[in-house]
Formats: sequence, C-alpha cells, structure tokens
Amino acid sequence: MQQHDISYSNIYTKQQNIMEEQIEQVENYGAESIQVLEGLEAVRKRPAMYIGDISIKGLHHLVYEVVDNSIDEALAGFCDHIAVGIHEDNSITVQDNGRGIPVDMHPKEHKSALEVVMTVLHAGGKFNKDSYKVSGGLHGVGVSCVNALSKHMHVEVYRDGQIHCQDYAKGKPLGPVHVIDISEATGRWEQGRTGTYVQFWPDDSIFTETVYQWGRLADRMRELAYLNAGIHISLTDYREKTEEGKYKKEVFYSEKGLSEFVRYIDSTRTPLISDVIHLNTDKYGTPVEVAMIYNTDFNENVHSYVNNINTIEGGSHVAGFRSALTRVMNKYAEESKLLEKAKLRDKEGKSTIDPNDFREGLTAVISVKVAEPQFEGQTKTKLGNSEVAGMVNQAVGEALTNYLEEHPDDAKKIVEKVILAAQARIAARNARMNVQRKSPLSGGGLPGKLADCESKDPAECELFLVEGDSAGGTAKTGRDRFHQAILPLRGKILNVEKAMEHKVFESEEIRNIFTALGVTIGTAEDPKALNLSKIRYHKVIIMADADVDGAHIATLIMTFFFRHMKAVIEQGHLYIAMAPLYLCQKGNYKEYCWNDQQRHAFIQKYGNGDEKQIKTQRYKGLGEMSDEQLWETTMDPARRMLKKVTIENAAEADRTIAMLMGDEVAPRREFIEQNATYAKIDA
Repeated sequence: MQQHDISYSNIYTKQQNIMEEQIEQVENYGAESIQVLEGLEAVRKRPAMYIGDISIKGLHHLVYEVVDNSIDEALAGFCDHIAVGIHEDNSITVQDNGRGIPVDMHPKEHKSALEVVMTVLHAGGKFNKDSYKVSGGLHGVGVSCVNALSKHMHVEVYRDGQIHCQDYAKGKPLGPVHVIDISEATGRWEQGRTGTYVQFWPDDSIFTETVYQWGRLADRMRELAYLNAGIHISLTDYREKTEEGKYKKEVFYSEKGLSEFVRYIDSTRTPLISDVIHLNTDKYGTPVEVAMIYNTDFNENVHSYVNNINTIEGGSHVAGFRSALTRVMNKYAEESKLLEKAKLRDKEGKSTIDPNDFREGLTAVISVKVAEPQFEGQTKTKLGNSEVAGMVNQAVGEALTNYLEEHPDDAKKIVEKVILAAQARIAARNARMNVQRKSPLSGGGLPGKLADCESKDPAECELFLVEGDSAGGTAKTGRDRFHQAILPLRGKILNVEKAMEHKVFESEEIRNIFTALGVTIGTAEDPKALNLSKIRYHKVIIMADADVDGAHIATLIMTFFFRHMKAVIEQGHLYIAMAPLYLCQKGNYKEYCWNDQQRHAFIQKYGNGDEKQIKTQRYKGLGEMSDEQLWETTMDPARRMLKKVTIENAAEADRTIAMLMGDEVAPRREFIEQNATYAKIDA
C-alpha cells in the first residue's frame, strides 16, 4: 500500500486560508454584487426558461407566439385573415387584418405603445380585459421574447391611415417608431387597411437549429383554424415552388369548427354513429365547444384545449366532460334494458359498467375559452379552474341527452359497443394481472430473453428493443454491459391499433416489454393508468433494420407506446437508433453513410464522382454487421445518432397513427406517395 505523509500543520493552515477567503466574500457581498438584467437581457441570458428549449421546438414556438397575437385579435372580433410566410433567408412573416398594435404615446413609459409591446416583458392589451376577454398568448411568453431572441425584427402597423414602422436588433430598437409611405411596403398593404405585419430572423447564436419545418407549422395552423371557426390562416413557403411555378401554399379554414376537427382526426377510422355530436355555447358562464364521435376502434382519443393551448394533461374541463359522459350514458344504458341481456350486473343488481367502457372508440375535442385560466401540472398544461368542470358537465350533459333521444339507432350502437368494451375489459384485467404477476417488482422475474445491464440506476441505463434473435445476439456481444440492456423481439409485434385491449396484454412480446421496463398498470380510479415511478431504464431505444420491414416494425412499436404507454414518450424516454445503410471505402478511407446523399457525397469526394472507384457495402439488416460495427455506428453514445420520439401535436399524431396502422388503404397510399423520399414519423 502506498504511504502518505500527513502534516497537520499544513491542513490547519489550508483551512485557515479557506475561512479567510469566505469571510472576505461575505464582506464584499453588497448591492454591487446583484446583477440587474435590463430590458430583455434576461430572456437572452436564459432563453429556455421562456420558450422551453433552444432547439427545433423552441424555434417554432417563436412563430406560435406571434400568431397568438393575431388569434387574440380574431377572438376579440377584429381579425379574420392571418398570413404566415417562411422565407428563403429563414425569416418568418406574420400579417393580420386586425386593429393594429397601438402606436400612440404610452402614458407611463413615455414612448410609443408599439415599442413598449415589442421591448417590455409582460406588456400588452391582453392583460386588460376591456381589450381582450380571453387570450391564448397570455399562457405564452409574448412577442417581446420573440424580439429578444431574434437577431433582427421588423414591425409595421397600419392604422389611422398611416403605416408606422420600427426595427429592432436582439430586442433593442434601432430607431424610433416612424411613419413610412405605402410605396415602401409594396405588396403588403392595401390603402385604408388596418393590421400588423411582423418579420423576424431567429438568432442563430442562440438556437441550435434555425431551419423552419413546413409540417410543424402547417399542423399548428390547421389546428388553430379548427379551434377558431371562420378565420382564414394561410401558410406560404417561399423556399419551395410547385410544378406550376407557384410558391408552396396552403390555406386553413373551418366553417364548422370542432365538428370538422373531429372528422379530420377520425378520417381514417370507420364511424360507428351517423353524425358528430357537437355543442357550442357560452350560456353557462364561459364559452364551451365540444365535438365527439364514436368509431369502431378500441382506443379513447380525447384532445383538450384552453384558449387554443393544447392541455395535454387535461384538467377540470376534461373531468367535467367525462363526468357528463358517464352520467348520461350510464342512465341511457340502464333504461335500455341491454345490461340484463349482457349479464353486466352484480349480485346486488348494480351495473358493472366502468366509466372507461363509455370512452372506448370515442374521439372528442374539448375547447374552452377561460378569462383567467389557472394552469398546473408538470408541464403547466393542466387546467386548474374548478368552476369550469361544472360548466362543461352541464353543457355536455344537455347536448348528449338531446342527441341520444333524437338518434335512437346511434344510441343503441353506442350502448352495444359499451357492453362489448365491458366484456373485453374483464378479459384485459385478467391479462394485465398476468403482466403484473410477472413484473420484477412483484417477484415474478425478468423476461428470459432480456440481457440486463449491470447498473441499477435508471438514469444511466438503456434498453434496446431489437428486431430478431440474430441482431439481438450481435447487440448483446457488442454492447456496453454496464449501461446497456438488450431485449430481442420476435418479428413484428402486434398492431395494437386494430386489437382489443385483452389481445394486447395476451401478446408475449408486449408482456416482455412491460415486464422489462418494470412499470405498473392500473389504479383504483383508472385501470389503464401507467405508473412510471419505478421504470428501470430512462432510455428505451428502438433498434430495427434500415429497410422497409425495419421501418414497419419501428412504427408498430411506436404505435404500442403511443396507445398504451404514452407517458414514456411524454417524459422523453423513447428513442429510435439510426442504423447506417452503407459502408463506403476507397483505400484507407472508409465512412458509414446513413442515406444516399451521404453515399453520393463520399463518391464525389474520394472517387471524383465515379461510383466504380468506391467499394460499397449495403447493410440489409443489423444482423449483417459485426458486433464492433454495430457498436461504433448505432450503440456507442459518443458516435451514434438517436432520434427522440416526441408528441409535438397530439391530434395530428393520433390521426397519422390511425391512418398508417388502420384498415383504410387509400389515405395510407397517399401519405406514402407524398413522403416516400423523406418519410419520418415523429409521433
């Protein structure tokens, strides 16, 4: 053993010096030590605090914040056209025909109200309920934050017959608000029109990604159009032209609002009833709009919004909706006398129907406009206003009762589906209990095929779901045994989109996933609730072949997680490993290529464009790689590429999965034709 000399006098001297430094720090800690971030500096210092992150999601959030201001004008009754543009220099323009931001002198700030709105946090008309009764943007961070995170912003306001203009750099005005001639804004304004025009360039010194995605913006604009009937929202991509030579453009407009939204979401499913059950009222104290329809599938799809904000964690408005649905449907089922025939009563004669049974095959959208919303929950997307539950309960109860009375054939179909759901629930409960008995948390042990990792800290553990025993064997040999666990899956897992719940839990491969993860299913209140408090891996990685079959298997697995373990996605645990398609070599130069573009680039660089000079190995499957190759391309954290699976837009993800995994062939063929060269499912 190595010996160390210990000098206690040296230790004492060192401790004394440390104490003297600490005393000096305390004495010098005064007013001058307090850093004051003026104006919008705080936003630039900690941007993620205001917009969530500085990657692709935060980048697109900037657009939503500006559009929210225009939507607020529409909610107030002063705007019906909003135009959004993506430009070649990757700037964004948003123009509306509202009243235009006020430009007169602000009484307290002593500068133009336009400058106040654009440069001061928490400044705007939406805080004054005389200006806006409800506001979506209030939940966000405001256009001033967009200004702070833009390297340049240009704003024009057309009101009182004049165009008022101001420019900014990183949130700071480049000059005073001034009036420009209409000729200086050619093509943007018509004589006498009012409104606001905003153009901004995101700051590439802040954002890790600065290229806007058409699909993300189109999904949100479509959603806003459905949530706000009667508003035209156009999206134009000036970076891309059609075959006719025109810029790519789509106009989103809904005349009937949520009833059309529900039909859009359910367009790839088979409807069970003849019409959408739709209500739109404000007679209970706050505007409530609900649309719902039953389909022949087995999943519940409820999407909720408050002031156009997607409340992914639900809240009081969802609780009110479910309470009304259970109350009205239970009463109708009792009166129908169908429960006796199905033997769904206990020994005391009470119904054994569960509230969850009424929601199987249900697609619904709930939208409320609340003057003073109170948000809570992990992501601040759960409505906490208790009074809203009663309002929604009353409104939905009345509308649903009327529909069932006026459509007896539809009512009978719904009750029969509820009975089928109840019978399947009993079978599923037994299957879930079987899963629970085999859970490692209940002493049942882990799946036999699982090669577990040595670490027991979930934060540093990864579970690879691998297609087939061959690839699974290679992965087991090549992995980092301390951090990485391997679970081989036998072929293609069950398509849960078309399977009843008890069939899902009877599937051996799906049971193995549940058991390996160590999650528990069901509570006294909700038999389908998922508890991730004891999850054994914080990264669950789908690793499939880089071909059509592999993509199908990955989609099947993602569909399973989306429908039955959505919390795993929402908490950021699900990933897809990107395996390379090629290994290109010339002499001592070799490079893995994940797509044809990378392969062509290698050929150009090392073969002068001559493909014959390059030795190319095409990987048809993971099993063709050696354990060393699989490690260095797909499993090594220092070199691999992982895609995190996220739910950016729940309603659009719901529709896409139903379309890809459902029975309707035509919409699936259309999707594949449109996305064949760059298809990417980001559910």
